[in-house]
Amino acid sequence: MIAPALLRLAGRIGVACVAGAIVAVVGVQYARIVARNVALAHELHGVERDTVTLREKRSRQLREMRRLSDPHGAVPEIHDRLHLVGDKEAIIYLKPAHRDGR
Repeated sequence: MIAPALLRLAGRIGVACVAGAIVAVVGVQYARIVARNVALAHELHGVERDTVTLREKRSRQLREMRRLSDPHGAVPEIHDRLHLVGDKEAIIYLKPAHRDGR
């Protein structure tokens, strides 16, 4: 009489353990998938940010190329970088003021 009840209880405990193990395995797999998705989302955000930065840099470089292709835009750059001047032109160098009031 006690043996069948004990056997039924052991069977139920066994089924509960198997069900718990299955739930645990599924939970661990789900947690890994979620962690991977979060990591990939962060990586994608970084790549998108880099893409925007590179597009802005390319745009600035294209504007600079267009400006330097035109003589009116290239002359000031030549003056600044090479310190060359044209006829009747002069470069005036200014020193910053001292911080101590001199």
